[in-house]
Amino acid sequence: MKVMEMRDGWGVEHIKPGTRPERTPGPGEALVRMAAASVNFRDVVTARRGYGGHSGALPLIPLSDGAGTVLEVGPGVTRVKPGDLVCPAFFQTWISGPMKEEHRAGVLGGARDGVMQEYMLLPQEGLVKAPGGWSAVEAATLPCAALTAWSAVIGNGVKAGDAVVTQGTGGVSLFAAIFARMQGALAIVTSSSDEKLERAKAFGAALGINYKRQPEWSREVRQALGGRGADLIVELGGAGTLDQSLRAIRTSGTLALIGVLSGAAAELNLGRVVTQNVRLQGVTVGSRDAFEEMVRAFELHGAKPPIDDKRYAFDEVAAAITAIGEGRHFGKICIEF
Repeated sequence: MKVMEMRDGWGVEHIKPGTRPERTPGPGEALVRMAAASVNFRDVVTARRGYGGHSGALPLIPLSDGAGTVLEVGPGVTRVKPGDLVCPAFFQTWISGPMKEEHRAGVLGGARDGVMQEYMLLPQEGLVKAPGGWSAVEAATLPCAALTAWSAVIGNGVKAGDAVVTQGTGGVSLFAAIFARMQGALAIVTSSSDEKLERAKAFGAALGINYKRQPEWSREVRQALGGRGADLIVELGGAGTLDQSLRAIRTSGTLALIGVLSGAAAELNLGRVVTQNVRLQGVTVGSRDAFEEMVRAFELHGAKPPIDDKRYAFDEVAAAITAIGEGRHFGKICIEF
């Protein structure tokens, strides 16, 4: 079967076509014909071996997020059947409950081979059925970005009347706006592009703030909320945005720490954190059970994922990873096999 893999070194320039042997499902396993994938910023970091030992070993098939159709199942499989559109779970072994250290070894696209392969042989416990009526491209957006946003918003108990600030117009940010709207909360999105802020309204953004024109965007947040801060901030920027996030959060609010797009090492105003009783919550995707809860929410509300206009082909995965690092996209960058 055809694959795309890093073989001769780390970096997107080393992603080349390759082949792997085809396999037959054994007990508890399903064979999936992959049809689509999507890219996350973590794929940029993994390609540079930025996660160290957690990036896996070469040769490595990249990307964690994809979707495909079940072709064949082994004995004892009851969760899926041939013909089902499914997504491989990001954490193959995190089924429920809190994240544990051992779950890291089950991450697709590093530490394990990812989804850029024609066929994947996976345990049934590591598969989730896609929302009814969705295409493979739409479903491929869910395993990492959508579930991370779900964990940040729903996992932190956002309710009707709350205010949620989310940064940028990439996949995680727009999914967070979608879930905030599902809960009846007010979603505020920041971006450097007025055009993207206008487009974000279709995905739940009630207010957009251009941080290029308003570098002190925390003031805009508080003004929009009548002086109080936001209940939840989905912190994607890291070092470059953390100070403004702390200024924008309300007393006893939560910062959901997800991304480090502007740097991983930040000076933290501990006095502001302590005196405002701010909760700092790291978010790393979520369990398979949470994934299935999210799928049910999409089906109930009829929401659809934000997908960038540009699509990539199977052998263009290196270009797709490069594109997300450049930051010109809107929503999820997707690959059609």
